[in-house]
Amino acid sequence: MPTDPKGRDQPGYARHVFICGHERPEGASRPSCKKRGSLELLSAIKAAGREQGLENIRIQKSGCLDFCENGVACVVYPEGTWYRLSPDIDIKSLIENLKNGTIDDDLLMRFDE
Repeated sequence: MPTDPKGRDQPGYARHVFICGHERPEGASRPSCKKRGSLELLSAIKAAGREQGLENIRIQKSGCLDFCENGVACVVYPEGTWYRLSPDIDIKSLIENLKNGTIDDDLLMRFDE
């Protein structure tokens, strides 16, 4: 196996966080996460993760997650936890939940509303 620059001997992460970065064209009938500040939020979450020593958890931009009506869409695997993010979330709390493998109930995307 080629040498991994990060010293890993196999692929994978304890958790993989995808934050929608999709942008729909002007006049689209549906909102888009990018226009709601998802990329700025992604940068802030990644920076907070580095500051708080988050390890073995990958946080990255995704394509459309198709739930933009609910806010900035985010999904965490392997649990399959869906979050509705906004620029005013408590990022520190989110990072702690990611680190501990717990769920941030305040951010859960509710499909029954």
